[in-house]
Amino acid sequence: MNIFSTSWGDLALTRYPEDPRDQLRAWDASDEYLLRHLEGEALDGTVVVLGDRWGALVTALAAHRPTQITDSYLTQQATRANLARNDAAGVTLATTRDTPPDRIDVLLVRVPKSLALLEDQLRRLAPHVHADTLVVGTGMVTEIHTSTLKLFERIIGPTRTSLAVKKARLIFCTPDPDRTRGPAAGEPWPRVYDLPDDIGVMSGRPVTNHAGIFCAEHLDIGTRFLLHHLPVRRGPVRVVDLGCGNGVVGTAVAVANPEADVLFTDESFQAVASAEATFRANAGPSAKAEFLVGDGLSGVERGSVDLVLNNPPFHTHRALTDSTSWRMFTGSRTALRPGGELWVIGNRHLGYHVKLRRLFGNCETVASNPKFVVLRAVKKR
Repeated sequence: MNIFSTSWGDLALTRYPEDPRDQLRAWDASDEYLLRHLEGEALDGTVVVLGDRWGALVTALAAHRPTQITDSYLTQQATRANLARNDAAGVTLATTRDTPPDRIDVLLVRVPKSLALLEDQLRRLAPHVHADTLVVGTGMVTEIHTSTLKLFERIIGPTRTSLAVKKARLIFCTPDPDRTRGPAAGEPWPRVYDLPDDIGVMSGRPVTNHAGIFCAEHLDIGTRFLLHHLPVRRGPVRVVDLGCGNGVVGTAVAVANPEADVLFTDESFQAVASAEATFRANAGPSAKAEFLVGDGLSGVERGSVDLVLNNPPFHTHRALTDSTSWRMFTGSRTALRPGGELWVIGNRHLGYHVKLRRLFGNCETVASNPKFVVLRAVKKR
């Protein structure tokens, strides 16, 4: 836990899930810069905060009863914990899939990593701002590009930036009703593409992608490699597509085995919506599936799963870390029945086989190429 000093008080903040060994703070210089700038602003009316990563902004501004909009389940959990820890109330937690407030008087944007998600959300929010809406964005200088500013300019109105402070920068945008009510305020997402003709049971099938998910424009090469080496299971098996993204892996299982019961889970609301759309477009009417936004397998019954398929991320926002993959692997072991299997696709250099051997006592290389490796670990007891 770290203390974040602001004009609204000293806040005790952590990331989620809380790990005493984790030295990463729940805020950065861009959050500090934005809050310092807001000290002289009235912040009257409806305040919306988009992309607040761990709840630092809405916790500081809780007295203004802001609405937080995020694509991340982990962000929502961190925000709930940080609000409770600081006895703060009045914050509305919304997702990128929810309908925005009818009128937005203050729009604060923590620039996300995904330019597509920023575009999608600005388009969704633009019709709800007005000529007097205060619009301020923030991000580290490495996150704010010419393309970022052009999005604000095209969708909201005239845009300029501040000087950099501690490698952070602010974005100032003046709403232009002709733009916020015009064609640019439409919604080009989700997007659908057809898979190549060499992907086994998924060849030529449509995949739905909402903005912000990994490789939303095309099939990534790691998933392509895994699809060529998917385990074949027959009968009524329970399968989890862990970190499902657009759901192409779990859908492939359902298409190959109509008796399979597939759980699609991800911490991204956009991803789970994509997975459900992909599944509905390809699986038969009798296919069974569940769709869960959550923290890995934390909500799955112990010993209830036969097979977990996983392509774990190796970074959290800008920080490279193995904490997410480790949680996914330990959660998989808990959820699997004795004899159940975890299959992992990952870059060769990440050394997942070491973690899997430590956790499961075994790890087999199913397939490999110069970049990727498919690993299989079996729960013995």
